Amino acid sequence: MARLYADEQFPRQVVQNLRSLGHDVPTVQESGNARLPDEDILAFATSENRAVLTVNWRDFFQLHNLKPYHYGITACTLDDDMPRLSANINDAVSTAEILTGKVMRVYRYGPPSIS
Repeated sequence: MARLYADEQFPRQVVQNLRSLGHDVPTVQESGNARLPDEDILAFATSENRAVLTVNWRDFFQLHNLKPYHYGITACTLDDDMPRLSANINDAVSTAEILTGKVMRVYRYGPPSIS
């Protein structure tokens, strides 16, 4: 299963759902990194061989352009339907071959995209 790292704004319920599906998903708060800049969050995730899980896609897309070496960024469209969001992320990360250096976009509807 996937090694992810949920940023500060990521819905806690989705983290719990992903864990129940077998994914390894610590949060920024759990690792003592709350309120750190996004650049530091990405650096920490990279040092832990994890892809960042975020709804803050704009900032992380900019970071990807500045620092393309990372273990992946999974950017999600915010969705009030937590089970659907959890299922979409699970499907996306389960079918992705490698996230290293890539940005995966997970949408409410439709397939994810990877660039």
